[in-house]
Amino acid sequence: MHARLRSMTFIDSLFFELSDATDSSLKAVLKDEKGKVCSMLETEVGCAQKFFRWEGLNDLPYGVYTLELTGGKVEQRMRLVKRV
Repeated sequence: MHARLRSMTFIDSLFFELSDATDSSLKAVLKDEKGKVCSMLETEVGCAQKFFRWEGLNDLPYGVYTLELTGGKVEQRMRLVKRV
């Protein structure tokens, strides 16, 4: 499974577009610039699911983050910015 973010900046949630989806789990880890885990999410994704929204990120401080996604055998890393 591959995931694409709608935007590389966020305020309180991240919106993913999923491709090559199969019934599997999606694990997302959001780390700050120092490598500290700030938030983590694990969920099951169905093969018909094309979009996914990760909410509840409004308590994180503004700044630069690294998003690590694992879905099936595929791992992705992205650099994100939380803004006002």
